[in-house]
Amino acid sequence: MKIIAVHLLNDFSGSPRVLGQLVRGWIRNGLRVTIACSKGPGLLSGIAGARYTKFPYQWHPNRVMRLMSLLTSQWHIFRSVCRTARKNDIVYINTVLPFGAAIAGKMKGCRVIYHLHETSVRPAILKNFLFGVMKWAADDVVYVSQYLADAEPVSNVRTHLLPNAIEQDFLDRAVQNRKKKTTPCRVLMVCSLKAYKGVDEFVALAALHPGLRFQLVLNASQRDLDQYFRTKRLPANIELFPVQNDLHRFYEGADIIVNLSRPDEWIETFGLTILEGMAYGLPALIPPVGGITELVEHGRSGYWTNSRNLPHVSDKLSSLVKPAEYQPMAEAAASRAVRYSEQEFVQKSLRIILKPGLDKHSKKWKSPGKNHRKQAEFIDSKLGTTIVNPARETA
Repeated sequence: MKIIAVHLLNDFSGSPRVLGQLVRGWIRNGLRVTIACSKGPGLLSGIAGARYTKFPYQWHPNRVMRLMSLLTSQWHIFRSVCRTARKNDIVYINTVLPFGAAIAGKMKGCRVIYHLHETSVRPAILKNFLFGVMKWAADDVVYVSQYLADAEPVSNVRTHLLPNAIEQDFLDRAVQNRKKKTTPCRVLMVCSLKAYKGVDEFVALAALHPGLRFQLVLNASQRDLDQYFRTKRLPANIELFPVQNDLHRFYEGADIIVNLSRPDEWIETFGLTILEGMAYGLPALIPPVGGITELVEHGRSGYWTNSRNLPHVSDKLSSLVKPAEYQPMAEAAASRAVRYSEQEFVQKSLRIILKPGLDKHSKKWKSPGKNHRKQAEFIDSKLGTTIVNPARETA
């Protein structure tokens, strides 16, 4: 038995990082793994002990070109899985996008496992198609958060809850380099170069706080950064950085970590960069909806705030930089981050793969936890709106 782990775009974002953690853990435990991913450098490149199948894929800003690139990549994936998969193999599909692998795996009689990270897929016709293929082909669906499991339920398959984890090496380094901050003044955001990720809101927030320093690290090339910001006026207190292989120096130098994704356009189903920042003892500002709220306790390790209401975000940031409020939140953030153990993450994935049906979260979901009740009840007059089940509204 081997695992064919499939991911569309091999870059430096969260979903390939998660799959890379799993692959390394599987190989350490004696499993054979073949990675099928796009060509080019990324977090899935060069994993010791893994075999590779590479295919052409490139994200395009033009929708038609992007669709053509997706379809071409899925034809390559379909052919590759049909050629290499055997009936006792597992086709492990990371994100909902690699539908070619699902179709091939189903046709070959393989066990098909989806590792679901997203709900905000557009346009609606594409989302309906991708999730329709998943519901038809999947034997198991792995969710990264309870929010995602509630938003995208699948019947008649085994379902599992597997929250992301911090790499042990990362956590060890974060704990070693964590510093107690007395005058918090540096704000960090790490995200993709997409407007719905709150890039423009972060720039505007920097302009509202000239006494603070802002750093924006984007999963994009310097050329893409220059293109995006060429007509925008940047305040003097913000620094922009292209894609980085190592984020430690940014987390270590920061005091506060933020995610300003627009909750009416993009739902954060987990928030790995927020978790990594919390490992460094950074309190967080995050959207008030999505799986990301399972990481940050509102009013304890950070705040939930709607980036569509910038004055509210600014007010919460002003509160966070006050030393008396900052210190207990920094300690709470660091304490919460260590709960997301890589060892337990890998062990649970092995139970899902090797002993299907025995995972305690399979098929039956727990009732919504404390943070989910808070999320449903999250009504703040300064937000101006209450967001109810936005995953359905933004599909």
